[in-house]
Amino acid sequence: MAHEIAVIPGDGIGGEVVPAATTVLAETPADFEFVRGDAGDATRAETGAALPEQTRTVAAAADATLFGAAGETAADVILPLREVVGSYANVRPARTYPGVGALAPDADIVFVRENTEGVYAGIESEIADGVRTLTRVTTEAACERIAEFGFTYAAENGYDQVTIAHKANVMRETDGLFLDVARRVGGEHETGYETALMDALATDLVMRPETYGVVICPNLAGDVLSDLAAGLVGGLGLLPSANVGRENALFEPVHGTAPDIAGEGVANPTATVLSAAMLLDHLDHPEVAAAVRGAVETVLAEGPTTPDLGGTATTDEMTNAIVTQMDF
Repeated sequence: MAHEIAVIPGDGIGGEVVPAATTVLAETPADFEFVRGDAGDATRAETGAALPEQTRTVAAAADATLFGAAGETAADVILPLREVVGSYANVRPARTYPGVGALAPDADIVFVRENTEGVYAGIESEIADGVRTLTRVTTEAACERIAEFGFTYAAENGYDQVTIAHKANVMRETDGLFLDVARRVGGEHETGYETALMDALATDLVMRPETYGVVICPNLAGDVLSDLAAGLVGGLGLLPSANVGRENALFEPVHGTAPDIAGEGVANPTATVLSAAMLLDHLDHPEVAAAVRGAVETVLAEGPTTPDLGGTATTDEMTNAIVTQMDF
């Protein structure tokens, strides 16, 4: 039976890299049925809603969703989409690939980011003229869920070190709870762990990235630290991500819409193709996922690659090269 995949390109280069990823998926032995959904700036201009109800329905009913990027409406698209699929864990691998001129040639870090609360809960108020507030939400249940996910991910994927990122020395109640619960969960697992203040961790990630494996983070910290790591491994164009729920999941590149190159046909498809590989893992096709990753690594090392990677290839040329290198 075919897996039903909701395909939501969104804005900018999303309309170029998402078709690249579906081209790759269609050439694998796995069986897919792709269902289109619209979202983003252009969709809002046309329909009045950045994320129409029909798109929500498509994502909710699908086995998984592949999303591109949204522009100014990003918060109105991606946060609700994550809710639609019941996502509570955002997984962002940042690793160095052969052939990429990375600042950190041995980096292999996975950020496991709490995806439902923190400052991204969206509780903001204007309490007086010129005075606005943001409420940070932290619950024991969500902290336990993300910590359990992170330690389990580390064990299942061969990482022998977990780092718990926090700022409990300042945010004593909210990050204090996050830290206490993550420590408790860590004590129930065999994988070793350490804790680190998130600001100090940012420095150490730059100086010693090769010493880190899985990093469990509150929502905002995971967003910032994973982007920092992107700079170490070659840029946002290489970072995939998964938004994982208990039964459904959403996969997307970490990069944005890149309006400066949108429509030129030179967008780097790597992050979206690697997101598709994570989708394959999620749907229990690990061998196929490994073949896709292997093909991406070969093309990154040998070419052809897009201009952001020092090459001259178009998006389609790089995508076709990846397909050619896939070995099942």
